[in-house]
Amino acid sequence: MDRYAVFGNPIRQSKSPLIHTQFATQCAELLSYEAILAPVDGFADSWRAFVKGGGKGGNVTAPFKQQAYQLADVLSERALQAGAVNTLYIDSNGRLHGDNTDGIGLVADLQRLGVDLPGCAVLLLGAGGASRGVIGPLLNAGVQQLVLANRTQSKAQLIAESFTNTVYACGFAEIPNKPYQLVINATSSALSNERPDINPSHLQHCLLAYDLSYSSEPTAFMQWSAKHGALRQADGLGMLVSQAAEAFYIWRGKRPDVTPVLALLQQQLKAR
Repeated sequence: MDRYAVFGNPIRQSKSPLIHTQFATQCAELLSYEAILAPVDGFADSWRAFVKGGGKGGNVTAPFKQQAYQLADVLSERALQAGAVNTLYIDSNGRLHGDNTDGIGLVADLQRLGVDLPGCAVLLLGAGGASRGVIGPLLNAGVQQLVLANRTQSKAQLIAESFTNTVYACGFAEIPNKPYQLVINATSSALSNERPDINPSHLQHCLLAYDLSYSSEPTAFMQWSAKHGALRQADGLGMLVSQAAEAFYIWRGKRPDVTPVLALLQQQLKAR
């Protein structure tokens, strides 16, 4: 039986084992999937021990995405753009490949929600690793203009310089007054039940306010956007399932249906 795992620290909260077990059943694939708690300074050793024990591929979550990037022998274009790796697999020649499925997972979930990305104007909030991982796939999906806003403008500028002039960097207070159809919160504000400090006028034309975070209740950003004109709100649970589906496809060559797995996770969250 082929063996897969997700590596993180902490890792108990990970939904990846449930997601991939559901995918395997759905696609009639015989495999095992586990959660591995790796030491903060020992990811590489944990990965090598996993491979020695028969591991074929893995997912990587915080705080190991940069360490996985350094460990990989071959990096995909998506991983290079993101500067981080969340999916690993070993090819027939024994080379370790690193990919990043976060951005394509976001795009897939936005498409599931009916967002027309070609020609869309996007306001992306936050200049951490989450933002860098999704910009490339958003542009590849046809987004015409992307404004990257961050509390510290210089951090946003560093990321914007890695992409085309389609990406405009600014501080929260300097966001251009334009009709943004899609506003994405990629900050970690939801962890403290807060939201990015931006002017509500930027939601005037917003068709969807999307938070990369998720919880059993709407995030502070989702609640605030609903009060200030955003037509719809969504959290990042669908992105989580969709990025996992892309990793499953990389490993097994089959694309699972995310709908029943997403429904199961939503049901579990509501039952908390």
